Amino acid sequence: MSINFSEQELALGRNIIETCRDLERRGLNQGTSGNVSVRLGQDSADGFLITPTAMPYDIMQPEDMAHMRFDGGSTGRREPSSEWRFHLDIYRTRPEVGAVIHTHSGYSTTLACLRRDIPAFHYMIALFGGADIRCSDYATYGTQELSDLVLKALEGRSAALMGSHGLIVLGPTLQRALALTVEAETLAMMYWRALQIGEPRLLDAAEILRVREKFAAYGYGAAKK
Repeated sequence: MSINFSEQELALGRNIIETCRDLERRGLNQGTSGNVSVRLGQDSADGFLITPTAMPYDIMQPEDMAHMRFDGGSTGRREPSSEWRFHLDIYRTRPEVGAVIHTHSGYSTTLACLRRDIPAFHYMIALFGGADIRCSDYATYGTQELSDLVLKALEGRSAALMGSHGLIVLGPTLQRALALTVEAETLAMMYWRALQIGEPRLLDAAEILRVREKFAAYGYGAAKK
């Protein structure tokens, strides 16, 4: 079923497409893998826009976005991503989340296939809410079982690895979610490389807490006090 998109929705659709293409340029997604969504508003009637299923990013248009409702229904000329269910459940349970990015990026997916959490080997782990980026167990894509496992791995976190699947990252905005996706994949790369030599030294919980507190007062372009 086709719908008439508002100017806001068309603008968000363009932002989603540019984000998808940026992920591909950076080597964080390939082909039709992964998916991206953006919340339309805090009202339960607003829902969210999500990339259509199995459509290459280079031919995607803003009007191809699927408009998902919080009751699980959708409107639009394309079917929503087959992974719409965990996007829906995240928006329902995490009101602070404004955008969700799921990728099959190489290093994160490698660790996910090994079912390895990314521990506090580097202080930037604190950026994601705690002392690790957890890896969920595996479940078939698009299922409620997978959504439940992902939500559990994301408790208190803004990123998680999905067992034998990939990476998922949350952000208050699409721009922030993209920046965190790049950072998560960078940490996965560094951790994988460290494991080729041995087990890296880990930072303790007190240090991660200190770093999180420092991050809370840190921001790009902050004015000098």
